[in-house]
Amino acid sequence: MHRERQVTLMALQTEVVTETVTVYIMGKRYEVPKGLTILKAMEYAGYRLVRGVGCRGGFCGACATVYRKAGDFRLRVGLACQTVVEDGMYLTQIPFYPATKAVYDIDALRPTAEAILRYYPEVTRCLQCGTCLKVCPQELDVMRYIAAAMRGDIAKAADLSFDCIQCGLCTSRCPAEISHYHVAMLARRLYARHIAPPAPHLTQRLEEIRAGKFEAELEALMKADKETLRKLYAERDIEPEELVPTKTDED
Repeated sequence: MHRERQVTLMALQTEVVTETVTVYIMGKRYEVPKGLTILKAMEYAGYRLVRGVGCRGGFCGACATVYRKAGDFRLRVGLACQTVVEDGMYLTQIPFYPATKAVYDIDALRPTAEAILRYYPEVTRCLQCGTCLKVCPQELDVMRYIAAAMRGDIAKAADLSFDCIQCGLCTSRCPAEISHYHVAMLARRLYARHIAPPAPHLTQRLEEIRAGKFEAELEALMKADKETLRKLYAERDIEPEELVPTKTDED
């Protein structure tokens, strides 16, 4: 009886481990274990990922993916490191989205609506449809930060877009063809260069680096093994978030 229970348990465990779903990667069919993310499913299928993987944790935006579910005509998008595969899913990777990216001298610009419109005039075509908001894997209020940038509220645009991971999925669905994430980057750069007050502790730290204060610590880290590095990372001190006042015209 005990032996029969053992055999039954092993069979159940094997069934759980070997339960698979069918996915199509670049048009080719694969059977992969149920419950994997798209990224892990691609590796299981034999793909060696050398680009478009980045952090693997939803922070870098490098693994943007277009997919369609079985029986559904709609195209969907998501991050391959977060989205779990489903049976009948068709997948296509877009590790780089070819959106318009302006080149500018941030020191020569002022934090105004004119700076935004000069390089990204398409923001005036925004329909306020909310498609960009719905598709954002970070659940950012993309529509609001575009509106803020359009009216010259650079501080608001920078704040609302702070957690943007530059995946480009907002642009992939925008009917007005706005490069939201590049607009957001310009807003944050304008804010950092022209609105946010200088950080005294940053100036001090740079002086310490130039003086070689951390050379011995860096040398020790370079020689440390993987386990030591993991332990140090897990035990690191994280600075508390603080509200930083912004400069005003009166300052």
